[in-house]
Formats: sequence, structure tokens, C-alpha cells
Amino acid sequence: MLTTLPRLPARLLLLLVLALSWSITLHARDMGSWCRLSPGLPVVNSLQQRAIRQLDIPPSPLAHIHTEGSLPHQGIFDQSVKAKRDWLRMRDFALAWSASADPRLLQALARYLDAWTESYQVSFNPIDETDLDALIDSYAITARSLPAATQQQTATFLRSMAQGYIQRIRQAKTPLSGTFIDNWNSHRIKLITLSAVALQDEAMLKTAGELYLQHIANNISAQGETWDFQERDALHYVTYDLEPLVRAAIAARQAGESWLERKGRQGGSLQQALDWLRPYAEGTLQHQEFGNSRVHFDYVRREAGLPGFAGSWQPATSRHLYALAARLSPAYRSPLLTGDSTPDWIAQCWP
Repeated sequence: MLTTLPRLPARLLLLLVLALSWSITLHARDMGSWCRLSPGLPVVNSLQQRAIRQLDIPPSPLAHIHTEGSLPHQGIFDQSVKAKRDWLRMRDFALAWSASADPRLLQALARYLDAWTESYQVSFNPIDETDLDALIDSYAITARSLPAATQQQTATFLRSMAQGYIQRIRQAKTPLSGTFIDNWNSHRIKLITLSAVALQDEAMLKTAGELYLQHIANNISAQGETWDFQERDALHYVTYDLEPLVRAAIAARQAGESWLERKGRQGGSLQQALDWLRPYAEGTLQHQEFGNSRVHFDYVRREAGLPGFAGSWQPATSRHLYALAARLSPAYRSPLLTGDSTPDWIAQCWP
């Protein structure tokens, strides 16, 4: 015999719902502040001045961005490169605002976020969209101070993008191959992880961690060699593969997780890959780029005369990677690896 539950007064029902939500909140991790700002750093002034100079530049959103697999002046390559500058400008506004509380900077950022999240249609091409990490940065730094409508619209945009990338990895044919085990997937995981932490979404971060570990298993050997090096015979693609993974690991650290040393089933880890590249980055070892690449487009770019697609690899091109890696481990805080200066947005966010 079924028992009918008593009907609860609406006020009591509301209190029960609130109590449940409070309980969930109490047990959620505090993912803390996106940046660990240090007032007084010299880079703060340079970044502040750059942001102020850009205040009167209107946003130029596009519905579509496409540079992957294209050469300069082909298709919408040039327009896309120009439009992507808006994303970097957003991060400048956010960081400069966080150091100064200048309301003009927050207002400018809100205009940019509104324009882009209303106009842009996510393509789920991670090479075209990897620089959206700057938009995510700008949101994460300012989310609690943005106008409510801007905050909600941007959060919806980020959630939809991250869930779409997750879905594409989950639905990929197994065993994974192609762009689901190379640098493309590193960029997918970066966008998913940064979105998860920016949104303070525990479930999404758990998924990101699982996908990260799966990717490390497919992409990095026990010796630290990446799949991209085997496929492209180029250190250019080692750095391009590892940089998004380092950014993902920095975001995960904010949530109390250590991804640098996590090992995949091959025994490889992000740390081992960074250490594998290190003697090349320090100039001890040299490498001739793209000599035996399996990818035709690498030869197209070489014939077009694009820099970096022939000759010796230039260690300076890994400075940005190691400047980020130094935020995860002091082992990488060496001028040989990072150069004499760190990009101001990195130095201000993670001194």
C-alpha cells in the first residue's frame, strides 16, 4: 500500500531547499582567486598604461574565427588574427582593473564581453579558439563585479563551450587517435579546465581531470616525449602541445589539485615532458625542425617562407611555456628557460 506524503507548507519547503543548497555549498571547495596579485610590481604600471590606451577602441566581434590550416591572407585568416586581439585586450582590462579598481576598465570589459558572447558562434576547433583563454581569464578575474546580465551571459557562453568540447572528446571513436591524442586535445582540455575553474563547477573540473589524465596517457611517453614530436619531428609542436596543459595545471592548482606530476598509463607526466624539452630550451641540444614531419601542411608553410618551419629550432620560442611552468614549480625559474623578463600578464597574475 502506497503512503501519501504530507503536503508541506510552501514556506517550509523553501527553507528545506535553501538548507540543501547551503549544505552543498559548505561541502564545495573554495577555488579561491584566479590571480595572486602583488601590488607594486613594475609590470602593473606597464599593463595599466596599456589598458588605459585601449579604452576607446571599440570591440570588433566576429561570428566566426578561422586561422587553423590557413596561411596569412587566405580566407578570413587576417580578419581573425585582428579580431583575436580583442580577447587579449579583455585580459588587459581585467588585470588593470584588479590592480586599480578603475571603473572605466570594468565598463570597457563588460562591453567587450557582451559584444563577443552575443556574436561569436563556437566552432569547437580548439586551434582557432585556444586564445579564448584570455576571455576566460578576464571573466574569472572580474566575475563578482561584472553587471549581472554580463556575468550571466558570459557564464552561459563558457559553460556551453566547455560542455561542447567535453561532448566531442567523449563521442570520439575509440581507441582515440588523430586530433584527440595530439596538441588539438591539449587545447581542448585547457579550455575545459579553465572554464570549469572560472565557473567554480566541481563536476566539470572532475571531468576535466579525467580527460587530462587520459590525454597524458595518450600523448606523453614514460621518457617525456610527446606524440606531437613523433608525428611532426618539431620542437615547435612540443611547446604548442605542452603550453595549454601547463595553463590547465595552473587552473587546477587553484582548486587544490596538483596535475604537474600526474602520470598516465604510459608512465609519462607533464613534468617529464617539460624536463625532456629542457636541454633543448637551455641550448644544450639542438634540433632541425620538421625534417621528417608526417603532416603535409608543415611543408606548405615551409614553402611559404613562414618562420620556424625550417632550420634549427630557436630556444627563445619556449620562453613563454617555461614562464608559465615556473608558476607550477621553482625548478623552471631559470633565466636560461624563461629569459630575463616574464610577460606582464603572467607576472601580475602569478608572481
